[in-house]
Amino acid sequence: MGVRIELDEYKSLRALMSCGHAVTPMSLTKWCRRLLDQGMTTFMCGEYGCDVEWSFEEVSKMALLTPEEMGYFEKKMFSNSKDRLDVKRCPGCNSSVVRTDFTDLCVECTLCTTEKNRFYLFCWQCLREWKGPSPRTDRCGNDGCINTSVETLRNCPDATFQDIEGISGCPSVRACPSCGFLIEHNTTGCKHIFCIRCAEEFCFVCLKYSDDCLETSEYFKLCTGGVAPRQTSIPVWQSEYY
Repeated sequence: MGVRIELDEYKSLRALMSCGHAVTPMSLTKWCRRLLDQGMTTFMCGEYGCDVEWSFEEVSKMALLTPEEMGYFEKKMFSNSKDRLDVKRCPGCNSSVVRTDFTDLCVECTLCTTEKNRFYLFCWQCLREWKGPSPRTDRCGNDGCINTSVETLRNCPDATFQDIEGISGCPSVRACPSCGFLIEHNTTGCKHIFCIRCAEEFCFVCLKYSDDCLETSEYFKLCTGGVAPRQTSIPVWQSEYY
């Protein structure tokens, strides 16, 4: 979850944001840069208990961003947004393809279908032209088609948390229980973490959503139910984008 920056940390003239909180340009820039560096694509107020979202235009104006800073912010926002979608390169034409059915590994490239004058299907997992029947959720008919994400979950080392005592045997990589996005804990701070793809907050240790975990536990203590076992499958996300 991490500790939010105090928005009145810097002593200078302050501007009133749309949520009603006053900030200095320097503290606002530092906070929003931190959000982007954590993979976020939106700017939320950093005051405890306030989850109002600021527009990029408001942040740019109130933070007095330089042209260089605005360019950096825009590039980071675009880069982070790609992680929220399931996008890969077609092995046939190298164009970007978005998968709309998260339960099927068999994906059509419409550009290749048009150019080849036949349906062109490829495997989202091994990125080769599709072989075998479809739909499939586990693999295609190509030799060596394996789920690398599951292999990562199976073989990643255990995490050693620096700020939480009593936790052992917790994998260093987890699949978000909401969307399946792989996340690695940096071992500092509390055990709860935000997913940069679906924006859900969950406990890295017990894999429960934060509200459910906190009913019987605390941010810096071992979960009541202990450490959830290593995941053996990837949760399927029904994205709000589709």
